[in-house]
Amino acid sequence: MGTAAEDHRAVAAVFTERVRGVAEGGWDAPAPCEGWVARDVVRHLVEWFPAFLKSGAGVDLPAGPSVDEDPVAAWTVHSEGVQALLDSPDTASKVLKNPHIGEVPLDRAVDTFYTSDVFMHTWDLARATGQDERLDPDRCAGLLEGMVAADEALRSSGHYGPKVEVPDDADVQTRLIAFTGRTP
Repeated sequence: MGTAAEDHRAVAAVFTERVRGVAEGGWDAPAPCEGWVARDVVRHLVEWFPAFLKSGAGVDLPAGPSVDEDPVAAWTVHSEGVQALLDSPDTASKVLKNPHIGEVPLDRAVDTFYTSDVFMHTWDLARATGQDERLDPDRCAGLLEGMVAADEALRSSGHYGPKVEVPDDADVQTRLIAFTGRTP
């Protein structure tokens, strides 16, 4: 793994490929997250993170069109705004404050909470729209290791369903997906 900016650039590039690869009519396809369609995967990323940054670090990201109007453009504007934030030399000196996590360097907060979310939701969007579901195995392993260590806190957050049982010899991506309560 590289810097927060490098990691976001790599993860967002793959998600962007999946966003651009959604076929005509595919935005309404059911997603693995209960009650969501493909469009909602993009909506989630575009809507929760700007509020998190604004309240925790006073950072405003550029706003694109609504996800309902144009999910590709909404994602593109959002993703480019996050990348510009991470590429800015000023970001290294900023801190994000949140009552649940305390004070965290802004670039680390983006990497930990947001880039990881984009990475996981890449699988959701790919699964919903019939695209390549493969995720970087090294990133899967690192994310799974950190999540297993925080299992109780993650489950109590309500953001993850019960673990799905998979064979002990399942590959790391399958184990990660199952850990988060998704059916691989």
